[in-house]
Amino acid sequence: MRCAIKSYSAGVKRILIVDDEPAICELCQRILASEQFELDIAVNGKAAQEMGAKGQYALLIIDIRLPIMDGKELYLWLKEEQPHMAGRVIFTTGSVVDMDTMSFLKQSGRPWLPKPFTPDELKAIVKETLEEVEQ
Repeated sequence: MRCAIKSYSAGVKRILIVDDEPAICELCQRILASEQFELDIAVNGKAAQEMGAKGQYALLIIDIRLPIMDGKELYLWLKEEQPHMAGRVIFTTGSVVDMDTMSFLKQSGRPWLPKPFTPDELKAIVKETLEEVEQ
């Protein structure tokens, strides 16, 4: 499944949301579209791989736990195949007590949001990460 806001405009930043939870996708879409971002949504890492190969994204917001290919596998693939995109990743996770997940997040050095997150938390991490990658 691929949902996207169409009519891409020049200069508008695109974000790929990789999450299999419809409520999270809808929240991200509503909040970030109101901030003038254009969004694509992939429901698993494999779909995100295909979309990432076709499009250029300002950021990728990736859930750690996904079907088919999880967020860890997707990130490792990005580091190998598209290293410039690996530096544009923000992770989300509901598994903050899982030691493997916490270890991975620390090792990646990428920003992350624990689920559930607020609209303000989402906007803040997106803004901070964009500022970081655009320097």
